[in-house]
Amino acid sequence: MNPAPMAPILTPPIAPAPGQPGSDVVKRVGLLAALAALLAIIWMPALQGLPAAGQVMLAILAFAVIVWMTEALDYAVSSVVIGALMIFLLAYAPDAAKPAGPAMGTGAALGLALSGFSNSAVALVAAACFIAAAMSATGLDRRIALKVLSRVDAGTNHIVIGAMVTGFLLSFIVPSTTARVACLVPIMMGFILAFKVDRRSRFAGLLVITAAQTASVWNIGIKTAAAQNMVAIGFIEKQFGTGISWTEWFIAGAPFSAVLSVAVYFIMTRLMKPEMKEIAGGQATIRQQLEAIGPMTLRQWKLLAIVLVLLGFWATEKVLHNFDTSSTTIAAIALMLVPRLGVMDWKESQRGFPWGTVILFAVGISVGTALLKTNAAGWLANLIVLHLGLQQASAFAILMLLSLFLIVIHLGFASATALASTMIPIIISVLTAVQTPGINVVGMTMLLQFVVSFGFILPVNAPQNMIAYGTDTFDARDFVRTGLVITLAAMALLVVFALTYWPWMGYMTKAV
Repeated sequence: MNPAPMAPILTPPIAPAPGQPGSDVVKRVGLLAALAALLAIIWMPALQGLPAAGQVMLAILAFAVIVWMTEALDYAVSSVVIGALMIFLLAYAPDAAKPAGPAMGTGAALGLALSGFSNSAVALVAAACFIAAAMSATGLDRRIALKVLSRVDAGTNHIVIGAMVTGFLLSFIVPSTTARVACLVPIMMGFILAFKVDRRSRFAGLLVITAAQTASVWNIGIKTAAAQNMVAIGFIEKQFGTGISWTEWFIAGAPFSAVLSVAVYFIMTRLMKPEMKEIAGGQATIRQQLEAIGPMTLRQWKLLAIVLVLLGFWATEKVLHNFDTSSTTIAAIALMLVPRLGVMDWKESQRGFPWGTVILFAVGISVGTALLKTNAAGWLANLIVLHLGLQQASAFAILMLLSLFLIVIHLGFASATALASTMIPIIISVLTAVQTPGINVVGMTMLLQFVVSFGFILPVNAPQNMIAYGTDTFDARDFVRTGLVITLAAMALLVVFALTYWPWMGYMTKAV
């Protein structure tokens, strides 16, 4: 049987995600609730053991959490508003180090509000956005995706494996979850349309959901795959003066991601079993799409060379050299932008560049830094330690309880970056406050950051989920149903790894 004719548009535009009924009402109510929480905490009597500046930061934290959970403000707008609140509210509070002294004034408050912008992790996130822009400008990401899929036969389950392998490979060289899924999903949709597969079929939903979930899974195993990982690294470097290399992160997280990927495949292909076992001519159509874009261009070869060299530098950090991830990435961006030698000019790099994400990231680190410096994070951590009985708990019990807490609270967040900015400073303070002998605070923070990427349950839990939902190939209940099972599998794996691999590697406790 001859394959169906090629669709005229190989990468059809994805429709915007369907709006939720009453979403405007939720946003208005959310903004009012955020303002009410802000004022209530500021005006309440002084909290015992908490400096005035710490109480102000608790109020700003409550405002930020509610705004982020309800999406009452656009994320970029919310970051500017939160920065302004920090400047003008902290200005009237004494420095936490001198609680009986005068108000710190706008100068000192401005320093706190902008402290996140000086963090090296922010430079890495911005650089990662440039790499994603270069991939899009040259079409290298699309070529890699089509090349991998062209090697897959017509079996529907094999096509799913091809999509997962593509997502895995792109995780190494496209340091943006949203960019990876935004590249892969249109290719999947072009494939579906080219063969006149019903876009509301189980096969279409299976393909698109699996692409999004695979992206989330490999955010865990690869340090540079997601911005939220940089949040944790930023706080760890600020608080402990030490970092986690790309290879160290990969050794800790990649085995978990690999096993979870296998689980995702079986969960998805069983819960959304495709109507057909194979699509005749599927491989030929993908190859036609690959042939249509022509041979590798010089720009693509140059970008591939730069990215592979960069990946080599990431992987050999602290082994063959002492250049940190941020420094080597910035150098790679410089090469990409140099005339003739590079692959794009400044105007090309700015098309759709997510400066809002960079600002949100920096302000999120500023909020976390201020929570730590004003003792608000420590005060909250003591409450958590006392109420959960974590003072003498084992490292395993601490990891499980805090993981469960992060998974539940993630249901209210549409951004893992926002969740990490809110929770990682508190997590660090909790781990510092417990009295468990030999606990590895840096290692445990890294493991709990893995859990921050568990945005598997709701379409609104991550931008990549919303990109998938915007294809209108599945119902939200399909995502929830499969996402719950994936989350349960991830929790089971957490237990297994927390009892075996991670303690063996010394990530949970150190020898005392």
